[in-house]
Amino acid sequence: MNKNSIDPQKISGLLSVVSKKIGVPPEQLRKELEEGKFDNALAAMNGKDAAKFRQAVNDPKLVERLMSTPQAQALYKKLSGE
Repeated sequence: MNKNSIDPQKISGLLSVVSKKIGVPPEQLRKELEEGKFDNALAAMNGKDAAKFRQAVNDPKLVERLMSTPQAQALYKKLSGE
C-alpha cells in the first residue's frame, strides 16, 4: 500500500460515522465528497464551522498549514494505520 494512502476500511468506517451524524447515506456522502460537493456536510455544521471549512477549501495554503499541524498528522497516522 502507498505510504500516502489510507486503508479503505478505515475510510468506510469514517464515512459511516459521519453519514449517521449528518443523515446522508455513506455511499452518497462518498460520491459527493469525491466530486468536491460538500453541501450535505456543510448543512450539518454550525454556521461558524461551515464558514471556516469553506475558507479552507478555497485557500490551498491554509489547508497545507492545517494538515502540517501535529494534531492533523496524528489523525492521519491513526487513520492510515501507521
